[in-house]
Amino acid sequence: MQLEIRPDPAEVGRARRWARSRLAGSGIAADEPLAETLVLLVSELVTNAVVHTGCPAVLRLSLSGGPAGAATVRLEVADASTRAPVPRCPGDESTGGRGLALVDGLADRWGWCPDGVGKRIWCELDRCVTAVDAAESAVPANCGRAAPTYEGLGRGAYGAYGAYGAYGGLAYGAV
Repeated sequence: MQLEIRPDPAEVGRARRWARSRLAGSGIAADEPLAETLVLLVSELVTNAVVHTGCPAVLRLSLSGGPAGAATVRLEVADASTRAPVPRCPGDESTGGRGLALVDGLADRWGWCPDGVGKRIWCELDRCVTAVDAAESAVPANCGRAAPTYEGLGRGAYGAYGAYGAYGGLAYGAV
């Protein structure tokens, strides 16, 4: 599944709506923590592509099944810019510059690679589907995690960014 993105900030809202509909079509409920996290990641990666490259982009979303109900959702944004993504260290009063830190803290894996004349930034989230009668059993460490907290993102290399409470609850407005 893919969506063509124009280099226009209004495209970010359209990308979120598109991602929500594709996730729902794949059986991932809108209020499921995985869906909420993926929509946030779509916002961050599409915003980066639109704001920092000024080029059209392509948003791709794929869901691959795994053993015992586990699944991985992969999100990719490809653009025609050869500029590598650069994590920033914004000051406390800065209103931007935290996107890659959020991706690093929320995704199970992420990275980027050259892609034709541009680049592709990707991230993956793991999902574990459990049956109702097995809900109380132990689940793998990377599955069934609670909704992400936005303080002390220390899972990855950019944990030094600190707390995100001042980021306004990560509200992106109406979509």
